[in-house]
Amino acid sequence: MTSKKLPDKTFPSAKDDLGASRLAVDSPQTRSHSYKLAYNDKEFLLRDELRPVRLQLELLKPDLIQEELGISSTVVIFGSARLPETAKAAEKLQQAQEQWGVYPDDAELARKVEIAQRVLANSCYYDEARELGRLITENSQQSSKCELVVITGGGPGIMEAANRGASDAGGKSIGLNIVLPFEQQPNPYITPELCFQFHYFAIRKMHFLKRAHALVACPGGFGTLDELFETLTLIQTGKIKPVPIILMGREYWQRVINFDALVEEGTISEKDLSLFEYVDSAQEAWEAIKACYVLK
Repeated sequence: MTSKKLPDKTFPSAKDDLGASRLAVDSPQTRSHSYKLAYNDKEFLLRDELRPVRLQLELLKPDLIQEELGISSTVVIFGSARLPETAKAAEKLQQAQEQWGVYPDDAELARKVEIAQRVLANSCYYDEARELGRLITENSQQSSKCELVVITGGGPGIMEAANRGASDAGGKSIGLNIVLPFEQQPNPYITPELCFQFHYFAIRKMHFLKRAHALVACPGGFGTLDELFETLTLIQTGKIKPVPIILMGREYWQRVINFDALVEEGTISEKDLSLFEYVDSAQEAWEAIKACYVLK
């Protein structure tokens, strides 16, 4: 008796059935919108009532891809999209000063110069984020104990710098882009197969933390604060296990957030201050991460 190989699966795949559905004889019935396979019907999938399904898909797709590519541990690097590298910041300051020079009595132009000066001062964190991305990637590739992959929001500024540092070290990095009403595109340093686009901020934030072994927050605005405080809240309330939270730029963070005042007002406890630490350089941040995981 000739033995037959057992089939890999009993049911046809979705791809198989999609191909078979295209063989249907053309008729008023098969041309009807209702006859389309539900998963191949874009209009159906975009209906408001399908929001729960889209949420699930947005959670599942990046998860499966990262699993297939062996991504199990990450370091999240947050920071402003508005802090470019120093040369670009200096160029913008010069442009602002030239405009102000033409209209020296214009208060709005004077304010733009002040802001451009602050952006130039903070552009040092672009360099630090880039160096941190390089340090994490380079050391993780050499370590047999833990492979940490840099993950960012995928945009410009600090995010670009961290992805760029990972690229400098010849390693992969992740970018989680978000669809916004204005122009938005991923920076060119993200590993292409690890570049994701999200509609839902909530699902995107879940992916930031799902594999996170540390979080580094460089100077940033609303988005950075949102992500930082959500992580602090989840750790404080025991919803996730503690991970190192590192605030890059002591002067910036102590000026922007008065954590001591929260303790004094009784809205957080003094022990909550131990949930994070300040650093001023990429090397300090990397040493703090290493100390938590005994990496060499």
